[in-house]
Amino acid sequence: MKAVTWHGKRDVRVDTHPDPAIEDPTDVVVRITSTGLCGSDLHLYEVLGPFLREGDILGHEPMGVVEEVGPEVTTLSPGDRVVVPFNVSCGTCFMCGQGLHSQCETTQVRDQGMGGALFGYTKLYGAVPGGQAELLRVPFGDTLPIKVPHGPPDERFVFLSDVLPTAWQAVQYADVPPGGSLAVIGLGPIGDMCCRIARHLGVENVIGIDLVDERLARVARNGVTTLDLREHGHDLPDVVRDLTDGRGPDSVIDAVGMEAHGATGAKIAQQLVGLLPDPAAAKLMRKAGVDRLDALRLAIDLVRRGGTISLSGVYGGMADPLPLLTLFDKQIQLRMGQANVHRWVDDILPLLNDEDPLGTEGFATHSLPLSEAPHAYEIFQRKQEGAIKILLKP
Repeated sequence: MKAVTWHGKRDVRVDTHPDPAIEDPTDVVVRITSTGLCGSDLHLYEVLGPFLREGDILGHEPMGVVEEVGPEVTTLSPGDRVVVPFNVSCGTCFMCGQGLHSQCETTQVRDQGMGGALFGYTKLYGAVPGGQAELLRVPFGDTLPIKVPHGPPDERFVFLSDVLPTAWQAVQYADVPPGGSLAVIGLGPIGDMCCRIARHLGVENVIGIDLVDERLARVARNGVTTLDLREHGHDLPDVVRDLTDGRGPDSVIDAVGMEAHGATGAKIAQQLVGLLPDPAAAKLMRKAGVDRLDALRLAIDLVRRGGTISLSGVYGGMADPLPLLTLFDKQIQLRMGQANVHRWVDDILPLLNDEDPLGTEGFATHSLPLSEAPHAYEIFQRKQEGAIKILLKP
């Protein structure tokens, strides 16, 4: 099969790999029909190389058609159409029973001290082959894949693998009070979908913040007040407070993460870490703060006293310096974590209907053959050609 593989910083290639096979009686093999390129994949492309091996298969946003099932699988058959969540979760352990599928006790990567395994996301999360490929072996065939109907285009369902539950969880964790306000920092795929979900759930005062023209324009079309970081600069907190009764928003979502713009010192630190041998770089990233924290610091500045920050952007530094005095003094609630995909499926799946209230079918800006994955990564990372959300088609 063909698959997108990592070969070094900003070096992904489409290589030939052996087809996956049933390894456990509860496995299924899925022929991928669509697979997304995620902002988290850019962390692998740019920063997290010390935790990858050359030839690792990337990707964690796939859907497709079941090709083969293990002898103990009872709920799926060849030909069924499924979405594969990015969490590799068993669905039956204590953590899964609590709705914390990202902490699955069956797949926790204990040798790395991390939570549940993820498809296509470094040895920190189990080095599980990813879904930017023609075929994917999926464990826990009866409990992990999400069966969806045939007929509607992939674009209606594929975002159930990551974008939709990640954004839904971010909005739920933001816990905007009735009549309250929400600011979303970063209007890439997750931030954009956070705005759509918040508006759908009745939040009237949603403020979106970014510095990319296409993203700002796209979100503004959905009834969101947009602010250009380039235009407002250091005055941005005052502008946001003016829009929120002088206090700041009740809730703020940081949908940016470790590669925020403007954090020059941390950017240099990331680049220097990238020059170290992988074992040394990995050790440093585990013990030092190497993230660009401008988005998180902005969230802390913006949110009103007693408000809530919901963190969906991925951070990787183990000891990033945080303004704990400010967090404490402002009595800020901070919620975060990998999305627990299955926790939110029952809320989201009914919305993936012909009315399409979240606009999933027009959400992707680009749909490209899998063979063009290197180009897709490049334009997504550089924010070129209007690339906001890219789907690859094997």
